[in-house]
Amino acid sequence: MSQNIQPILDKALDGGRLTAEDCTALLESYDIARIGAAADEIRMRKNPTDVVTYIIDRNINYTNVCNVVCTFCAFYRRPGKPDTYVHSIDEICERIDETIALGGTGVLMQGGLHPDFNIEWYEDLLSTLHAKYPTFQLHCFSPPEIHNISLISKLDYTTIMQRLKAAGLNSMPGGGGEILDDEVRKRVSTKCTTQEWLDVMRAVHEVGMISTATMMFGIGDRIEHRVRHLERIRQVQDEALARQAETGEGGEFTAFIPWTFQRENTALGRKITEEPTGIDYLKMLAVSRLFLDNIQHIQASWLTQGIRLGQVALRFGADDMGSIMIEENVVSAAGANNEANERDLRYQISEAGFRPQQRDILYNYVHRDGAENLDTRNSMPLKQLSVAFAD
Repeated sequence: MSQNIQPILDKALDGGRLTAEDCTALLESYDIARIGAAADEIRMRKNPTDVVTYIIDRNINYTNVCNVVCTFCAFYRRPGKPDTYVHSIDEICERIDETIALGGTGVLMQGGLHPDFNIEWYEDLLSTLHAKYPTFQLHCFSPPEIHNISLISKLDYTTIMQRLKAAGLNSMPGGGGEILDDEVRKRVSTKCTTQEWLDVMRAVHEVGMISTATMMFGIGDRIEHRVRHLERIRQVQDEALARQAETGEGGEFTAFIPWTFQRENTALGRKITEEPTGIDYLKMLAVSRLFLDNIQHIQASWLTQGIRLGQVALRFGADDMGSIMIEENVVSAAGANNEANERDLRYQISEAGFRPQQRDILYNYVHRDGAENLDTRNSMPLKQLSVAFAD
């Protein structure tokens, strides 16, 4: 018989901090309704009760060349293969122009771990884009990419982040987190370790930039691995908030985004015999809201879970519906084929009982003339180029 979880939920609702043992008990419980109700209550306390936000941006993968092997990835190509690419500045600018025309406020730009790209390559890219689009938000790269730059340019993470920030970088996505436990990571990837991922994020926050944190579960991990992942994210956030309290400066994690492994078309997917269900996803989302008491936003991953389950997530602790990206290549290559446009997302938010509100990467509200006209099923949608991933 499963443990009575009500004392744990009462602790969270009374403002107490959950322990790793509490987190484990919740993830082992089948009482998803009570867990979800508690997460919904905490979400309402932390964020405006009538608003669910979303963002219009684009995921530009500047290269698919990658010098590491991740068995859960169907996107990367080894150096020298015939189907590799590196986008030119003109190609990237064309994609940004399309994004701006569709009401977008920023770009999420990531790529493979290219063996030849040093710090100067990234500085040139950022400075060129920032000069041409000075108010457009550049939410780019990931801890594995920063670690790769460190290996190539022989620079520490803080120096790299200072230089990229000076070149025009606004913030960093939480890509490459997967499960932050090396027992899992070493089985599925040859990229950065748990400690390296966390230390890059510490450097991001140290230089005053915000970032997001992510979790991709269902890659052979167990509940104890997921709990350790949440503990490590919470610890880094504690450090960031302590720095802010002491100095008045520094960045932080703005949001946490969990999603399930998309197994189709991947080497790892052919080995995994069990995959997380919709119930597993909702429970993970709700427990994240309860355990990560120092992170304000929890984001629904409708791309991997589907638009309907993404809507349900709004009553399990999520306050943000993620992105209507105009382009996404990595997760879709692994088999995620869910689609939505701005009208669809606004409709789903409204039908869940909330007011849809566009935001930017910094969670500032964006107001566009006519956006409210997309809130009915008979409205004409924005031009849809492709589907998107969360940032």
